[in-house]
Amino acid sequence: MSGWRLIHRVQALLLAVSAWGSVGVAHSAGVPPVAERSWRNPAGFCDLISRRLPNLPRSVCTAADLSNNPGRSVRGRPLLQRDVVSPNARLKVLVIGGIHGDELSSTSLVLHWIANAQEIPSNVHWRFVPLVNPDGMMLDSPKRTNANGVDLNRNFPTPNWDKEAPFYWNQRTRKDPRRYPGPKPLSEPESRWVYNEMDQWKPDLIVSVHAPYGLLDFDGPTAPPERLGRLYLDQVGIFPGSLGNYGGVHKKVPVVTIELPSALRTPQDSEIRQMWLDLLRWTADRLGAG
Repeated sequence: MSGWRLIHRVQALLLAVSAWGSVGVAHSAGVPPVAERSWRNPAGFCDLISRRLPNLPRSVCTAADLSNNPGRSVRGRPLLQRDVVSPNARLKVLVIGGIHGDELSSTSLVLHWIANAQEIPSNVHWRFVPLVNPDGMMLDSPKRTNANGVDLNRNFPTPNWDKEAPFYWNQRTRKDPRRYPGPKPLSEPESRWVYNEMDQWKPDLIVSVHAPYGLLDFDGPTAPPERLGRLYLDQVGIFPGSLGNYGGVHKKVPVVTIELPSALRTPQDSEIRQMWLDLLRWTADRLGAG
């Protein structure tokens, strides 16, 4: 190959690398791929998510009437929400799903619960955010972590995070990439949004839906619910950087953590409704929402 051809080929390669880098920067800055531009429209979100989530007819998502909030993922996807407000609201309750992207049933459950909240009266201002980690869930093979490879539920600023979170990840999980807590607390935009919501909106209760351990966990200063539907209380301890640790233990905001039995199968409608009724009963009895 002649010298000028070699130089030309190297220049072309450098231009291609530069262009690829520009695409990556634009994507991380919030420019979605063409196939997902409809994500910014809640109706488009329902088109995408109803094809992916278990037991989620598109009509359930559409009826949820989601809207954008200020939160964004690493890839710029909005964290959609719906507020259902009682005229006589005494409590503010934040309900989140999909903080782990491979727990698809959690997002489906939260979307179903929006319908329950509209049908069944309560003295609560509900704020539902069905999918906190859209980048992880919308992959061809959904993953627990966000687009930066961080476990969002280990990224909250619990006391002594700088020592405890890296130690736990290194020693207890043997550097399991699914549980990487991040380089520092609140390094991720998704966890920062939850943190800011707690600081600014000040919920009286947080309900965080997960899967697949089939139990009910609780952190906080009040008596926990003993059961929600078929899920019974089984407190599994606290972890550095977890929302339960940060909210329930450190900030004294009760955190109910629901672990559905399956990440891929959403409970039947009757069970979803019973879980909701049990949650309402507990908030009325223990938190004064009655």
